[in-house]
Amino acid sequence: MESISIENFKNIQKGMLDFENRRKKYRASIVGLYGQNGSGKTALIDVIQLLKYSLCGKAIPRKYADCINVEKEFSILKYQFKMKKGEEIYNIWYQFSMKKVIDDSECDDNITANAGTKYKAQIFDEVLSFSYQSEEEKIRKSSLIDTRTSEVFVPKSKYNELLKDIDEDIMELFLTKRLVQEQSRSFIFSKEMMNRFRKNCKIERYLNILNGLYTFGSRELFVIDTEHEGLINMNALPLAFKYKEKNSEAVGNLLLPLNMPTSIPENAMELVKEIIDNMNIVLQQLVPGLTIGVLDLGAVVSKEGKIERLIQLMSLKNKKAIPFQYESEGIKKIVSILQLLIVVYNNPSITVAIDELDSGIFEYLLGELLNIISEKGNGQLIFTSHNLRPLETIDKGFIAFTTTNPNNRYIRLTNVKVNNNLRDFYYRDIVLGEQSEPVYNPTNYYEIALAFRESGEAFGSQENK
Repeated sequence: MESISIENFKNIQKGMLDFENRRKKYRASIVGLYGQNGSGKTALIDVIQLLKYSLCGKAIPRKYADCINVEKEFSILKYQFKMKKGEEIYNIWYQFSMKKVIDDSECDDNITANAGTKYKAQIFDEVLSFSYQSEEEKIRKSSLIDTRTSEVFVPKSKYNELLKDIDEDIMELFLTKRLVQEQSRSFIFSKEMMNRFRKNCKIERYLNILNGLYTFGSRELFVIDTEHEGLINMNALPLAFKYKEKNSEAVGNLLLPLNMPTSIPENAMELVKEIIDNMNIVLQQLVPGLTIGVLDLGAVVSKEGKIERLIQLMSLKNKKAIPFQYESEGIKKIVSILQLLIVVYNNPSITVAIDELDSGIFEYLLGELLNIISEKGNGQLIFTSHNLRPLETIDKGFIAFTTTNPNNRYIRLTNVKVNNNLRDFYYRDIVLGEQSEPVYNPTNYYEIALAFRESGEAFGSQENK
């Protein structure tokens, strides 16, 4: 992923973030986003999560309806990618708008007015464009699919090439367009349209773009948001993974309860052991002497009549085994994302986006991890953080900041010299405001202290009544 542009999403009226490190060339693409609370860091992760839903053809969850800026009718999200296939280079642009509409899919005459109106997020006005370059040919940026029309999509020439010899009535396509919109799904990457493109399109270049983005969304893009953190706090371990061995590959998510044994399909048992063994190679270097294991408690039969294995995750330290639930929140956080960090270190096609990466992780270890991935890794890691240690350990070109300007939410600091400590430079800019945009809404020490005192006095007077 090359860049993201955001309009009218949460508290961002406009924001654009380029993921390229313009200071120095690295194999890895790292972007750490820093800034004041409520300034648009989590919004970036949300926008990446929306991209994943869209490219996979999945329905956008209802909660995103509330992310559209309250003063606007819709959000506009734009993404840019670079894809290489042999000697061919594709630059790809994908954008869509999202609006908030009443959700009447669960309409019930018996629901009282007190239940409130339900809303959902709806995708519309999708546009997919590309440019192309090879040794023999070069194509300038042009639209492949543009749904901002009363037709199924334009340009008409691309429509004919993508749906060549299609043997169904055009009304079926209009029905599909309306149906997927009502279901909060992408039209372009819906299962219905992807199947049509694959069946009817004879131009390999177009199929490379469509299949490449679909594969990226479903198998190469991973998003760890704040819900992930909440599950850990509720004594469950969400384990996202991409594991490849020989000619087979597994991609998915496991949710393992930590306060009780849990059952998993019998055919998944070997995969879980392999993933954990793979993680242990790195884990025992991050936390000396620590590994994790799976305690197999035997076979059980599910209510569907299928054979499953009852397991419990264990922590092994100093040759003593204890249930993993008794480890610290920081250890749980590291284990839950470790397999993805391993993949992003080794695989150039992988993008991992993590909100609040620093949560629960010792700052020195956090700095070391990010330094290793940035210097020697191959994939793309996008993260938000409050811990400023990485500002001292990774290249300055990997760091971006939020601003207080809703019309220009993301910036890179300028005039940073090679010998500047970026952490100190950032602190100084908070106080002096030397950048083109302010990066911090100033707070007043004495006013905060007074507010605490007044709040306490008011609370005390309530108690005395």
